[in-house]
Amino acid sequence: MAAVKKIFTTTELAQHTHKDSLYVAIHGKVYDCSGFIDEHPGGEEVLLDEAGKDATESFEDVGHSDEARDIMSKLYVGEYQAGSGEKAKSTYASTPKPIPAADPVESGSKLQYVIALAIVAGAVLWKVIR
Repeated sequence: MAAVKKIFTTTELAQHTHKDSLYVAIHGKVYDCSGFIDEHPGGEEVLLDEAGKDATESFEDVGHSDEARDIMSKLYVGEYQAGSGEKAKSTYASTPKPIPAADPVESGSKLQYVIALAIVAGAVLWKVIR
C-alpha cells in the first residue's frame, strides 16, 4: 500500500519560510528544499523569496531542466491544498504524479532570439566588410 502524504494548507505552508525549514508548492505538490538550498544553481535567495508559498509561476518562468524536475521528486513531502478563497491547484493523491516537462514552444522562443541576433550580426558584418 502506498504511503499517504500530508496535505498542506496555505497557513501550514507559510510556516516554512526559513533556511532550516523551507517548503515551496509547485503544481499542487509541496517540496522540502531545506537540504537543497545550498546546492540550488540560482542561489539561496531565489528559494528564500518563494519560501512558504505557491512558486509554480516562478518555477515555470525560469524553465527548469528535466534534471531539476528529477531532483524535485526526491524533495516531495505532500500535497498543497490552497485555502481561504484560493482555488486549489490539485486534489489529494496518495503518490506523487510527475510534473509535466516544459512546453517545447516556450523552449523554442529562445531559439528565435538567437536567430534574430545572428541575422542582425550578419547584417552589421556585411555592412562593415562591404
